[in-house]
Amino acid sequence: MHKPLPPPQGGATPPPMSQTPDIHAKAETLIEALPYFQRYAGRSFVVKYGGNAMGDERAAREFAEDVVLLKAVGINPVVVHGGGPQIGAMLEKLGVETTFVDGLRVTDKQTADVAEMVLSGAINKAIVGSIARAGGKAIGISGKDGGLVTAAKLQRTQKDPDSHIEKALDLGFVGEPSRVDTTIIETVTGAGMIPVVAPIGVGEDGHTYNINADTMAGALAAALGAARLLLLTDVAGVLDKQGGLLTDLTPTDIRRLRDDGTISGGMIPKLETCVQAVESGCEAAVVLDGRVPHAMLLEFFTARGAGTLVSQRG
Repeated sequence: MHKPLPPPQGGATPPPMSQTPDIHAKAETLIEALPYFQRYAGRSFVVKYGGNAMGDERAAREFAEDVVLLKAVGINPVVVHGGGPQIGAMLEKLGVETTFVDGLRVTDKQTADVAEMVLSGAINKAIVGSIARAGGKAIGISGKDGGLVTAAKLQRTQKDPDSHIEKALDLGFVGEPSRVDTTIIETVTGAGMIPVVAPIGVGEDGHTYNINADTMAGALAAALGAARLLLLTDVAGVLDKQGGLLTDLTPTDIRRLRDDGTISGGMIPKLETCVQAVESGCEAAVVLDGRVPHAMLLEFFTARGAGTLVSQRG
């Protein structure tokens, strides 16, 4: 026989279950989520966390709660965070000038040092602390730890508007993953902890490289064979030309939508990351509005979903 729960403070008698419909709604929600708990148990979810959510105390707390819940139901969340605005603020404070090319920060040695300090230091540890306050155990690392990510210098070209000749761009110490060794991630998750990864890598040349957080998350999701790559954004997902949410896309769909102008601007590199991940071992990727409370849980554990799913479905 179950031991009865103590009455509320003050000795009040709790209302009968027939008068508490919210209890039944919560039970139905858990039943709806059960197949998803079973399907994803033991799998990895790689979550790219950044944008406005990082600067909002309530959103940061809810994000940490969601990550802890994922771990509690047997999923292995891996958090990869950005920090562009925070890096920019520190560079300004230090009087270091910054330039951008095609949305990428040109990173000299001084800028790279500041980026590593901000990403691997204050931001990383703040997220670890939020997860701890939500009842989880997290450990902060970067791509340099345990040989997680070997970086290569990012190669980009730009067409001269007058001559139309392609020329190479030197972005300095901006890199992209060339090799991923997931040993440290698997060790951390196997010990019951949540890895929080700063997007920093080391090259074969021994230099430290700053890596775009979306790109870093996609590379980890592919290497881990993750069930999901989740890119938290500041929009509802991928929208059609009428502003409606596109809930399911394939790589072929994405190429077509890019060609006809439906997808443009900053959404292009995010979807390129999604395509690369699902074509390299990740089951599916999701572009999701990180401003919506508990959007991750709505996406993962309900039939309705909450963002744009990218997969190679037939």
